[in-house]
Amino acid sequence: MALRPIDNALPTTSERFKKQAKMLVPIKKKASEFGVNDENKAPLPPSADASIDYIPSENLKAFQDPESNIQNLVEGLDSKDWVMVCESLNDARRFSLYHSTLLLPILEKVILVVVKAMKNPRSALCKTSIMAASDIFNAFGEKLLDSGAFDQLLLQLLLKASQDKKFVCEEADKSLNAMVKSIAPLPLLQKLRGYVNHANPRVRAKAAISISNSVLKMGLEEIKEFGLVTLLQMAADLLNDRLPDAREAARSIVFSIYKAFAENEEQNQEAWQSFCQTNLPPIHAQSMIKVISSHSK
Repeated sequence: MALRPIDNALPTTSERFKKQAKMLVPIKKKASEFGVNDENKAPLPPSADASIDYIPSENLKAFQDPESNIQNLVEGLDSKDWVMVCESLNDARRFSLYHSTLLLPILEKVILVVVKAMKNPRSALCKTSIMAASDIFNAFGEKLLDSGAFDQLLLQLLLKASQDKKFVCEEADKSLNAMVKSIAPLPLLQKLRGYVNHANPRVRAKAAISISNSVLKMGLEEIKEFGLVTLLQMAADLLNDRLPDAREAARSIVFSIYKAFAENEEQNQEAWQSFCQTNLPPIHAQSMIKVISSHSK
């Protein structure tokens, strides 16, 4: 019985010679691949990313006929063409700035599209959606808290502000600042407090900065309404965080708490020490006391 050749065995000498000779034959290019002169060949069109313009808010214009454009906006946001979605997000920004009453009925849908676009790996689409979020914050403020999509929007902004792409991170920071400026501190702190214990240290740090900026806007009565003890415990967790940004934000929060606490206390340092020791574990209480004592020296 004849043996079958083994596929991975070395070929005989004559077979190897034939195969090597075949490899030496130059491959002819198709006439369509090269012209007479390669330098005369038309360049490839630029990628779609390069054609996306990041338009500052102040350069956006109002619609001449916003009532008819609102339907086009809905269709554009539903498009499967990401470039068209980018253009529609810019249109949503225009509606936010100049025709917010027309955008309000479909605001929930717009926010969901913004959130979806932030998750997209295309940087152009992601950044455009973050810019849209900033303009939406400035236009609608606390009305956004009524949206079921607000929590998703907040999470995505914290995640984008925590990533390595600098231009996306910086844009997300701007959007978080717009959020803090446009929404009252008390309801916003209720949304942010859960992120103090987030698994991602960068997210914790970004949340801490937003919490700190919100607390700076609060008066004595607002801080007491939120709860001195609650705020103290949040600051204590952040004061021992891994990242310096979180710790620095925590120190700012501690100063705000102490200022509110000391309003009606004559013996500030002693009363503060007792307050911390009563409401915190010993190691955390000592850290809080040290922050104030070091600042007072």
